[in-house]
Formats: sequence, structure tokens, C-alpha cells
Amino acid sequence: MTVIVPLLILAVILLGVPLWVISVYNRLVSTRNLVDNAWAQTDTQLKRRCDLIPNLVETVKGYATHERQTFENAIKARDAALNAPNPQARREAENALTGALKSVFAIAEAYPELKANQGFLSLQTELTTTEGYIAQCRSHYNDAVLNLNNALQVFPANTVAGLFKFQSREFFDVPPGAEREAPKVQF
Repeated sequence: MTVIVPLLILAVILLGVPLWVISVYNRLVSTRNLVDNAWAQTDTQLKRRCDLIPNLVETVKGYATHERQTFENAIKARDAALNAPNPQARREAENALTGALKSVFAIAEAYPELKANQGFLSLQTELTTTEGYIAQCRSHYNDAVLNLNNALQVFPANTVAGLFKFQSREFFDVPPGAEREAPKVQF
């Protein structure tokens, strides 16, 4: 009888620990997959915005031909965003693209005929809608990253995370002041 209790305790430990590790591992994998999915959704909306930019630039170009540098900057920023290799580089490129788009829209403000152009208004509405989707996706991605990073840092799950080399992810944030800066437009 006295031998059975220690054997029972040993059996619970030998079975319980591996089951606990498997459970924590599966939760970490699921959380990591949620982050990857949230990034894929964000990336889809960012690409959608990039697809709209050439049409917008061409429409505005027809009215403001002397603003060539602003249009070239917008296209360069778009290309950099499309070719960014990872979320951090994409975040930086997207922030530059947002600034370039602000410059294009600032130019449009100077041309009343352009602001009345149906194609331009349609593109502007489409971009505005897309910006809303991007904001939602960015928020969802950041929530998923927060959940993953929290799961990776709490004890005792952090021991399993370290054992299987799970890594934290960076938020898709905007640098301080970036969205508050006025675009610089020269006429």
C-alpha cells in the first residue's frame, strides 16, 4: 500500500507533464497562426491600396502635370511597400506611402475641376474605404500579436515557448507623429 502512493504520484507526473507541454505547445501554435492570419488580412488590404494608387496618380496627373516629383514619390513609396520583405519593413514603407498619398490629395485640393471629376471621386472613396479596412486589420493584427507575446512571456508557458523557439512579433504601429504631420507640397 505504501509503495502504491509514490508510484501513483510518479505516474501522474510522468503523464501529466508531457500532456501539459503538448497543451501549451498547441495553444502557442494556434496563437501564432492567428497572428499570421491577421497579417495576411492586413497585407491583402495594403496591397489593395497599392493597386489603387497608380489609377489615382494618373487621374491627378492629368490635371496637375507640373507636380511630377510628388507623383514619382507616390509611385516609389508604393513600390517600396509592395516589395517590403517583412511586417516591420512593410510598416515603415506603408507609413511613407501614407505621407505620399497625403501629398497627392493635397495637390488635388488645388484643382477644383479635379475634385469634381467622377473618376477621381470614385478613387478617393475607394481609398478611404480601404484605409478603414486597413485600420481594422491593423487593430486585429496588433491584438493577435499582443495575445501571442503575452502567451510567450507568462510563466510557466514561457519555458515551453523557449524550448520550441517561439518568437515574439512586433506590432504594426505608426511612428509617433507620423499621421499628424502635414504633407509638404510645393507649387
